[in-house]
Amino acid sequence: MQEFEWDETKNEKNKIKHKISFEEARKVFEDENRLQYAIDRDGERRYITIGKVLKVIITVVYTIRNFAFRLISARPARKDEREPYIANSLTKQDDEYDKK
Repeated sequence: MQEFEWDETKNEKNKIKHKISFEEARKVFEDENRLQYAIDRDGERRYITIGKVLKVIITVVYTIRNFAFRLISARPARKDEREPYIANSLTKQDDEYDKK
């Protein structure tokens, strides 16, 4: 099971700004259709995961520290993030249909 951590002050700010808690955001990793990619920012590798939580497509930014996912931000996905997620989900559904 993956470990998660975050700064509680940042979590409170995220809840106010984006209406998403980090407790809820970590559920994005349960989405089989999630998209993930890495970027380098300020000399640190950051990861972005786009997935569905409670029927809402969200974007979660995190880094890995001491073998734990350290959540940095969670927000509703922008249009340019939702479209690839939806396309990926539909492709996986088509693949499952073709297997039947």
